[in-house]
Amino acid sequence: MKPAPFAYLRPTTLDEALAALAEDQGAKVLAGGQSLVPLLSMRLAAPSTLVDINALPDLGHVTADADGVRIGALARHAEVLASAEAADVQPLLAMALSHVAHPTIRNRGTTVGSLVHADAAAEMPMVLRLLEGSVDVASVRGRRTVPAAELFAGPLESTLAHDEIAVGASFPALAPGAGVAFQEIARRHGDYALVGVAAHVQLGTGADGDTVTRARLGFVSVSDVPTVVDVTDALGAPAEKALAELDPADDIHATAIYRAHLVKVLVPKVLAAATDHARDRRAS
Repeated sequence: MKPAPFAYLRPTTLDEALAALAEDQGAKVLAGGQSLVPLLSMRLAAPSTLVDINALPDLGHVTADADGVRIGALARHAEVLASAEAADVQPLLAMALSHVAHPTIRNRGTTVGSLVHADAAAEMPMVLRLLEGSVDVASVRGRRTVPAAELFAGPLESTLAHDEIAVGASFPALAPGAGVAFQEIARRHGDYALVGVAAHVQLGTGADGDTVTRARLGFVSVSDVPTVVDVTDALGAPAEKALAELDPADDIHATAIYRAHLVKVLVPKVLAAATDHARDRRAS
């Protein structure tokens, strides 16, 4: 199937891109295109205009410092994954990105584009939510920062307005005494996960230095939006606490019962790995 007809614009400044979106209610932004182009080809999306932002300057950065990692809208998954500085400041990025699709797709797909596509079966929206990161967006009305907790409105739906462009994303640095881990189960490496689980734990200080004082879990392909569950008060039965707040669904890939089973299998493993990671970081 071929896409429905659309106009195509390739602005060279951000102001031009924002003006084009503001003038056309049916316009869509094209960055990496790894999610949008298949939707166009299947006519599940039919924008009146594609605004290709690949010629915009200063949006391809991946920078890291003591505060965290900042990723521009045109930074490809592969570039973020290849950044040793980003992996050092926030290791969960590389842990999750290594599971994103296949190298060919990572070479073109953008991390920020994945975030605003808001697919609960994708790894990076969950990572942003778990790490309590944010997305910076721009429009002709100005700029604003959207916390991850306010970004995902529903299945494949973000809270960005039609005329806004996500120009970057920020992921906080991993704090001292904290650890992260990620695992997913897919039919083939690179396929969408049947279930994925990430953990972020924090160890105490002083006499409680070896004790987990905060534990949160992020889930891929379990609920219809990227979901995080705090299991700090349920470390004896974290999977049960998580499933009480999740809503696994049946689809052509797995039943809800099977997904719940995978949650029970992965949660203790990922929590243990994150705890070990935190202890190793403290000991080093």
